[in-house]
Amino acid sequence: MNITRRAFGLGLTVAGLSACSGGGAVNRAADYTRNRGYEAWLEAFAARARPEGIDDRTLHSALSQATYLPDVVALDRNQAEFTRTLEDYLATAVSDERVEKGRAAHARHRRTLDAIERRFGVSAHIVTAVWGLESFYGARRGDIPVISSTSTLAYDGRRGAFFERQLIAALRILQAGDTNAAGLRGSWAGAMGHTQFMPTSYLAYAVDFTGDGRRDIWGDDPTDALASTAAYLARSGWRTGLPWGGEEGTIAVQGRRIEPQPGGPGFVVTANFDAIKRYNNSDFYAIAVGHLADRIAGAGPLRGSFPPDEFGLTRAERIALQRRLAQLGHDVGKPDGLIGDRTRAAISAWQRKNGWPVTGQPSKALLRALG
Repeated sequence: MNITRRAFGLGLTVAGLSACSGGGAVNRAADYTRNRGYEAWLEAFAARARPEGIDDRTLHSALSQATYLPDVVALDRNQAEFTRTLEDYLATAVSDERVEKGRAAHARHRRTLDAIERRFGVSAHIVTAVWGLESFYGARRGDIPVISSTSTLAYDGRRGAFFERQLIAALRILQAGDTNAAGLRGSWAGAMGHTQFMPTSYLAYAVDFTGDGRRDIWGDDPTDALASTAAYLARSGWRTGLPWGGEEGTIAVQGRRIEPQPGGPGFVVTANFDAIKRYNNSDFYAIAVGHLADRIAGAGPLRGSFPPDEFGLTRAERIALQRRLAQLGHDVGKPDGLIGDRTRAAISAWQRKNGWPVTGQPSKALLRALG
């Protein structure tokens, strides 16, 4: 099959807190660059896809639109390896804004979420929390063509076999008619829709809750996506009526104790915590989902405190440092206690201007000097 392709513009991708999609963004105005190696790979892939049950019509219509995305390869190869504390993770994942928007989203979709809970036995607040973490309640679904992203990574990524499986699954989705190529969009790594399903997970767990004949996780109506998330958790061992767990000393439930950040709050977790980890195999993620669900349901913040960071600063002190830098005209973004690139750049600028060694690192001495 001769695959003739045309270039098309790229939109914005937002990766959210999912471990599948990672971080970063693809250039909105990325130039189309012909890659003959990629073209040859597509031809060879088409021959492999036919025995997998993908028909020629689907192959031609999908692959003729596929474009090699060099920015996606760069993102895949340059994902930063860094240590993040639970305190920092929760500051973003369970921010006041995410809690407020979660309560509004739950109220807005209460009837649908209750119906999903009755069908699958999974807490409506947990489903809402997953939605919040994965796409900020649908605001950050991603806009990268999935056929292009998965084929690019299958050809030129670190996990070629994995992404080839995702590409086959994406073609099956198109062939089944759940969406079309224009609608099949997601993060740069291929995670799709309101709750960021990878194509293979979509095929295994997605459901048509609206009854319209399509399992639509991409559109503005989140119903099928929320139901699909509940179906995923139900099949991952979710036990109806059992809490996920909670902060130690605040919940009476049998389970095992974990302390994800040494010196920080301890948690007692149950089998439902493990079911959440089937969605994303991270203790931080599962705690964030559970705690966000509790906050959406009306609970307050964690009662326990976290220890000072590696620089000897508490989160309150880091926020105070950022606010003081901002008052002096430095761009630190939102003062949230997270020491990111902008805060480090602001610290470096202040240190350079005031004759200090330029380290970009916060410290007690710097906080005192800032007044």
